[in-house]
Amino acid sequence: MTFDSTMNHRKLVIIPTFNELENIKEMVLTVMGLEGDFELLIIDDGSPDGTAEVVKSLQTSYPDRLHLVERQGKLGLGTAYIRGFKWALERSYDFIFEMDCDFSHDPKDLIRLYEAVKDRSHDLAIGSRYITGVNVVNWPMGRVLMSYFASVYVKFITGLPIKDATAGFKCYHRSVLEGIKLDEVRFIGYAFQIEMKFTTWKLGFKITEVPIIFTDRTKGTSKMSRGIFKEAVLGVIWMKIKSILSPYKLNQTESI
Repeated sequence: MTFDSTMNHRKLVIIPTFNELENIKEMVLTVMGLEGDFELLIIDDGSPDGTAEVVKSLQTSYPDRLHLVERQGKLGLGTAYIRGFKWALERSYDFIFEMDCDFSHDPKDLIRLYEAVKDRSHDLAIGSRYITGVNVVNWPMGRVLMSYFASVYVKFITGLPIKDATAGFKCYHRSVLEGIKLDEVRFIGYAFQIEMKFTTWKLGFKITEVPIIFTDRTKGTSKMSRGIFKEAVLGVIWMKIKSILSPYKLNQTESI
């Protein structure tokens, strides 16, 4: 796939990390090697295994493209992305990506997500596991079913017309993140992913799903917990009620 040489979009990939020592170097080198001059922002939550130190050592090779924000303690996925979004908007990036560090998301698919939004026919591209069936590798059947029916549940409760509501592999045009009141985003776990998609949809932005193959991590430890799942289940109901009582409006403090 070849990039249009007339395009000069600034692209930032945000990856939150906590104890990703086994994956971080390979991930950085892979993203830095992609066509299209992607930049990478690592938001590290005080990983005791030395994840941030590896990033710092690699910054000497990519001083203008590899960035690091260190936070003290494990503060949650949602707050990490909000920090990253604000960082990106302050520095005028055009397209902002979310991706996991464990290679469950194939970095090469960053190009496909960008291709789906670069001409502004869509404002948000989602790397979807379920748009062409169930494209998940190495997950136990119970987790596949939980994930798939979570999206069914979200659509049933909220009407959100998306096959993979919990997906964490995405590309936003900056106008979406400018239009969302980021300080009012409530959730920090997987419900954060649902809330961001729901808010994007309610604000009238155009969303597309790009089929991907999701492969479970082979190194490191999953961050999934019962508390995160409970937050998502109850959070969907809260989102629906909130949308009825208080219609969503664009953030007027930012220029779109």
